[in-house]
Amino acid sequence: MNDSRSAISLCPLILLSLLTAQSHIANADEPFASDSRWMNGDWNGSRLALLEQGYDVTLNYTNELAWNAQGGFNQDKKVTYADETLLGLGIDLERTIGWQGASTQLYITNRNGEDITNQRMIDPRSGQLTSTQEVWGRGSIWRLAELSYRQNLLNDKLILRIGRFGLGEFGEFPCDFQNLLFCGNTGGSSTGTVWYNFPVSQWGLQLKYHLSNSLAVQAAVFEQNPSLQDNDNGFKMSFSGGKGVIMPFEAIYKPRQALFDLPAEVRVGAFVSTADADDVFLGADGQPQPLTPGGGYKTHSTSHGFWTVLRQQVFLVNSDPNRPVELFTQAHFNERATSYIRSSLNAGITIQGPFDVRPSDQFGLAVGRVEVSPRFKKHQELLNEMAGVTDYDSPAFLPVQDKEYSAEAFYGIRATNWLMIRPNIQYVWHPGGVNHVEDALIIGLKIQTRF
Repeated sequence: MNDSRSAISLCPLILLSLLTAQSHIANADEPFASDSRWMNGDWNGSRLALLEQGYDVTLNYTNELAWNAQGGFNQDKKVTYADETLLGLGIDLERTIGWQGASTQLYITNRNGEDITNQRMIDPRSGQLTSTQEVWGRGSIWRLAELSYRQNLLNDKLILRIGRFGLGEFGEFPCDFQNLLFCGNTGGSSTGTVWYNFPVSQWGLQLKYHLSNSLAVQAAVFEQNPSLQDNDNGFKMSFSGGKGVIMPFEAIYKPRQALFDLPAEVRVGAFVSTADADDVFLGADGQPQPLTPGGGYKTHSTSHGFWTVLRQQVFLVNSDPNRPVELFTQAHFNERATSYIRSSLNAGITIQGPFDVRPSDQFGLAVGRVEVSPRFKKHQELLNEMAGVTDYDSPAFLPVQDKEYSAEAFYGIRATNWLMIRPNIQYVWHPGGVNHVEDALIIGLKIQTRF
């Protein structure tokens, strides 16, 4: 499944599944039944039997289409796809072999496709700040995304997790939007050089402790190994290529009596990386690096950043707890000296079941901003000044990056219990943070199914 034909071949299958599910009257055990949890059914009862025995089998597929309807650097129209196949097996070790509070999780992924953002939206002379197709990235390869062991201790107050996995449980956030700025935690997209989100896995040890019913703290130590991003290292298990460790810390507060007497969550966290990091502006001699390029960059022994997440339900449609209206905001900040991206901010709203006739559908609206480090911007400006280039259209001109703004609105159609279709519209101001690039309008489609 490493070429485009593999993913394209799945698209007709998904469309056929949708049409079949709408017209087929069957019980939940049969393939394509709309009320089944899975597209290929319950395997004549075997799947539920496996769940009861402690084995949870996962086969999910996500496909994201994008079309540059207007604007961007390259205004030639193109439709791009990016997709991900996810295979998983979770084992409840308490049910299978009697180990109380223990479980294991295995995930393997395969990604393919292209990203309209770097294909059409941004100036190729500059760097990419975010993606309008979040599932794209980290190589079109098979990867070991997780192989972990989890153990509950101290009457479930302490949770130990060890193995290979990512930092996704820090700044944890759902991935309903198609724009990466609004999908999952912001650490991996804002500090991607040291913070690896799913599907990249690394050796790690994580502890989470519940101080009370409403307050928990968690911390972890992960290897910091840039070679894990390489296409040849999707299943790498050794520590070779390691540069240090990354240590995230987080407090999670879920007040028992939040505003509106509805659930809320507040997360505040920070990370420190011990891997050597180059300064984005200064050279080894302490002068601006462009003035003495042969001496390399100033090296810092650590880098760090912090984040916040706030989620608050504000209303229940028809007083139904399964149909909340939720407001959210995320913020992530990196130190100026070593990070290409200084900060990312977003805010938005999601509505579950906006209409009585479609109680399982979903609506989402979000806006956000990514900011390049002012020191990195100064570096670009100095390079242009030294070259004596002021004309953006000159091939020698280095585009100066500053801030990129994004907005997305989607409507998620719950076609069946196993199929969600989310058409979306995205608008990006200053793609790549370059003011000279025309604002872009993207039409997208995100399809998620459970086989």
